[in-house]
Amino acid sequence: MTEQLDPSPHPIDHLVERAAERGLAAAPALFLRDRVLDHAALRHRVAVLAGWLRGQCPDKGARVASWAAKGELTCLLPLAAARAGLVHVPINPLLKRAQAAHILADSGASMLIGTPTRLDSLAAADLPQGCVAWAEDTALGEAEAAGLSLEPSGADPDDLAAILYTSGSTGRPKGVMLNHANLWLGAVSVAHYLRLQSDDVTLAVLPLSFDYGQNQLFSTWYAGGCVAPLDFLFPKDVVKACAKHRVTTLAAVPPLWVQLVEADWPADATKGLRRLTNSGGALGSELVAKLRETFTEADLYPMYGLTEAFRSTYLDPALVEQHPTSMGTAIPFAEVLVVDEAGQTAEQGELVHCGPLVARGYWRDPERTAERFRPAPSQSRYGGTAVWSGDRVRRDADGLLYFVGRSDAMIKSAGNRISPQEIEEAAIASGAVSEAVALGVPDDRLGAAIHLVVRGDSGEGQKSHLVKHLQRELPNFMQPKQIEWREILPLNPNGKLDRAALARDVLEQAQP
Repeated sequence: MTEQLDPSPHPIDHLVERAAERGLAAAPALFLRDRVLDHAALRHRVAVLAGWLRGQCPDKGARVASWAAKGELTCLLPLAAARAGLVHVPINPLLKRAQAAHILADSGASMLIGTPTRLDSLAAADLPQGCVAWAEDTALGEAEAAGLSLEPSGADPDDLAAILYTSGSTGRPKGVMLNHANLWLGAVSVAHYLRLQSDDVTLAVLPLSFDYGQNQLFSTWYAGGCVAPLDFLFPKDVVKACAKHRVTTLAAVPPLWVQLVEADWPADATKGLRRLTNSGGALGSELVAKLRETFTEADLYPMYGLTEAFRSTYLDPALVEQHPTSMGTAIPFAEVLVVDEAGQTAEQGELVHCGPLVARGYWRDPERTAERFRPAPSQSRYGGTAVWSGDRVRRDADGLLYFVGRSDAMIKSAGNRISPQEIEEAAIASGAVSEAVALGVPDDRLGAAIHLVVRGDSGEGQKSHLVKHLQRELPNFMQPKQIEWREILPLNPNGKLDRAALARDVLEQAQP
């Protein structure tokens, strides 16, 4: 984006008005399986869906949940619900009945729109009292037939617009409350620093229930570009889609990037790519090198974010080669502080995110809200409420940030505080494994012993190579007591390595 940043938030549904204002109404906006919606059609479909929703759910602030694969409904509903004065609650389509039922009950949803097979999996008791379920095709058809078109909303930017539930890999899922300002400014910020243009095509492979995935829609449409939603089974599906749609922007998380760089990429699939973005975990030097080798013409944007504040940092592509493990610096509209235990600015400490991207807290959970959403440090230029991330980072002399580890995931062994990420990066750098997760398991002598779970060729030669590499690169207190080789590492519904599931497995194995 070349236009100047505008820090004034607008109702999120106004995104579909921008293309017409910029003369882009006839430009493609959304690739669907059977047709392409231009920006004028996108605007119309949002308006009529909003009109139907208003008629079905007249109470302002009522929650409307969706539980469906990527398609017209899941792409339009975030904006249509907001225009109707409702709150969208997207449920990850990978979740099962019990998890979906929890989200429906916790959010108090008045309506659920989903695919018939998912709706059929629910029992009557799984729907909150008064909640009406609609099949997605029926809902879209009813909306078009009703023809009740709503004009752009006059919503207050502070009004609640969405509740995004965390994956629930630890404890019960938390519903993060996002208002119009959070969503609008997130779109503006990302479109600006990614330099998105009206001729960009974004392949949306990430779940739309995930803030990173949902922002692919918002930032692309803010720039006047086009989105191609894709639910894929294999990496080759992503490769084919990139070639078919002449994709310019591809976003993923590290486990998916690992699979993608192992795929065969013909020239027609890579030639259009302008940018790759990563969040949900560090890439590491080895993976960065493979990405640069595979996608020679694309800029690489490593990023860091957390649902409670959407996104905090990005690394300028010009710095990736020299600083491949850095999180970069704050994105527009974000203030990122590094503070010690006394709340003072430090070179290493907890990452605290301040500013207008900070969410409104957890839905109906004041206790956990108070733990994470606390007053900003006194040195913040924004003040107000900040997100205390629980992530430990360090800032170098150039101002670049580096992830050290989760405060609650640090392994405390023989009096040492050990970052799992440092061990994992060393394991991957050996070339013997593709993925690695370091965990602490109870140990009578050490307090916690390091258990390293890896994915790779488990031949004796590779095992020996990994052990020797770790002995050479890491101090004695960081050496794994046990290395476990697996053919597959579990992923959570957002496509990230499921550390909680691995930890449960490892702890069960360790029981006498």
